[in-house]
Amino acid sequence: MKQAVEYSATGRRKTSVARVRLSPGTGDMVVNGGTLDDYFRRETLVMSIKKPLECVDALEKFNVKARVSGGGISGQAGALQLGIARALVKTDEELRPALRHAGLLTRDPRMKERKKYGQKGARARFQYSKR
Repeated sequence: MKQAVEYSATGRRKTSVARVRLSPGTGDMVVNGGTLDDYFRRETLVMSIKKPLECVDALEKFNVKARVSGGGISGQAGALQLGIARALVKTDEELRPALRHAGLLTRDPRMKERKKYGQKGARARFQYSKR
């Protein structure tokens, strides 16, 4: 019996984590047990998730199975995009320059700034009253 080849990678964005498994196939995408379109209902998010595969013309060559958790829907989409890009590099190292040029291998470092004490929010202060 021949063992199926599977490439795995992790993507992160804000507080979201995506564990991605890439295997040769027909282009099926399963996220948390359901289809990609059922989980991410916004078309823009689906497009951003598929971007790494489109960038290297591998949309119909790999099946994607992913587990996403934490954060919100947008952060999860970003984490999934990074996870897919990293897994593609594991399949073929020659894909790295194309994905790097498209900015798909860089982890977005932006996080929510914490709220400070004595203030309304992270940056917003309470209104100053002179009298």
